[in-house]
Amino acid sequence: MSRSISAITATVAALLLATACNSASNSGGSEGAGGGKGGGSVRGVTDDSIKVGGIVSMTTASGYSKKDTDLGAKARFDRANAEGGVHGRKIDYLGAEDDGQDPGKNLAAARKLVQRDKVFAISPMSSVTFSGADFLQKQRVPTFGWGTIPPFCGPSYLYGFGGCMVPMPGGTITQSWPEGLKKVMGGAEGKTVAILANDNDAGTFAIRTYQQSFAAAGYEVTYAKSTVPATSVPSDWSAYTKEILRSNGGKAPDAVVSVMQTPYNIGLFTAVKRTGFKGVLTDPTDYDPGLLAKSATKKALDGVHVLLTFQPFEQDSADMRRFKKDIAKAAGKKVPLNMHMMTGYMSADLFLAIAEKAGKDLDVESFQRAADGFSDTDTMVGDRRLPKGHKESFGCGALVQLKGSAYTVSSPFTCYEPIPFT
Repeated sequence: MSRSISAITATVAALLLATACNSASNSGGSEGAGGGKGGGSVRGVTDDSIKVGGIVSMTTASGYSKKDTDLGAKARFDRANAEGGVHGRKIDYLGAEDDGQDPGKNLAAARKLVQRDKVFAISPMSSVTFSGADFLQKQRVPTFGWGTIPPFCGPSYLYGFGGCMVPMPGGTITQSWPEGLKKVMGGAEGKTVAILANDNDAGTFAIRTYQQSFAAAGYEVTYAKSTVPATSVPSDWSAYTKEILRSNGGKAPDAVVSVMQTPYNIGLFTAVKRTGFKGVLTDPTDYDPGLLAKSATKKALDGVHVLLTFQPFEQDSADMRRFKKDIAKAAGKKVPLNMHMMTGYMSADLFLAIAEKAGKDLDVESFQRAADGFSDTDTMVGDRRLPKGHKESFGCGALVQLKGSAYTVSSPFTCYEPIPFT
């Protein structure tokens, strides 16, 4: 997905969630969720197993798929089981339900996993149509995914593996993008940027966010507009390039920042390059080996610096080497890596870390107590802290640049101090 800090999906997801809440609110209580002092068996937990399921958009009308999220989760759970499980309990991973990126199916999948399959937790949840969020919160189901949509920001039972990555009122904006670009551009002093997004609510929100973010980092923002039609990719980009490339007092800015998805970036960056622009091109979307299969796509994105909120696959570390080994083992062969695998893997990893801290007497109450005040360091998404992660991201990121037929790290994975979101 888009992917990144993913401001593009934030407002859309919030609207979808709002339409789903009325149906979810009548779903009943939380019978069987906790156990503990007051009650019977703990949903999804036996003496030797913990039942977990996932919800993933494996099929969509556009053909876009996040199916490898399921593989990533399986890889991490497989390793946990090979190491003895969590306090002697193996993870009984049921695999992921396909919601087809449909709000109704997302809610139906959540209900099935909880009410019929009796899972203790949902990990991963990877869909922009998270209409089951209200139901899962009411049922007290620990749920883990990529916190790029509003449902992961605030509710006590929903966890973003990188924290809440949607700037919220009273919250903060992560500075990994503008700060990472300083390494590429030799600092921000005297540097100018132009920011472009789609003409919908999400695009307007993205412009508000990144205009503030880049200005706070010391750049001069010469252009910041959400004017590109969200309903279709323009065939003629000349009106946009003309404005952008004259925005710096009649000259081109030092960097062009796109907060759009791949088809738009291909068109925009191709048009900008044709003018002879020699500055920096950057987006938060185009980190996918599959994009390199087509020569036209590869040419359009060549030289672009892509923002990541996790360690790049090209960055050598013990955790990354283990991730690659786990994925290959779960897949039965070496496969091209993508961010969907990372989404599933790190969603599972955060669930396992909290479950381990909860101890042998696992129920929802002990799990939530373990989550409250949970922290660890030097993971592939940085230093994780809760409950901070319910309202803020963990503030870490990297930049990779496509060069020819491969990505290279242009700004290593680093954590930065956030700024207040106003």
